[in-house]
Amino acid sequence: MKIFPLSLSVLVLLINFVVAFPSWADTHLSLVDHPHYFEVGQKVIWLYKSRPDAHDVQKIPAEVVKLSSKQVQIKVRKNNEFINRWVNPNRLESFPTIPRKSEV
Repeated sequence: MKIFPLSLSVLVLLINFVVAFPSWADTHLSLVDHPHYFEVGQKVIWLYKSRPDAHDVQKIPAEVVKLSSKQVQIKVRKNNEFINRWVNPNRLESFPTIPRKSEV
């Protein structure tokens, strides 16, 4: 007779795990909430400053390689080779698309 409440408890626990499992998925909330949502392989422009107190900003073309919860890894060209850099997503903007003649 004691096996019924035990099996019922185990069943409820298993149902809870099945329902709660999608909430364990790794989501990048800071990137999803960011106005520019980035994807791996996307072409972007890195707004690079040589120093934090510098006023001039260089726009460097790059490609998104990896995403994390707080930063984006990009691939940039330097001296005829590609290097990867982790950057703040606030320092990236989407690469502008050029309209085709048929779209104009």
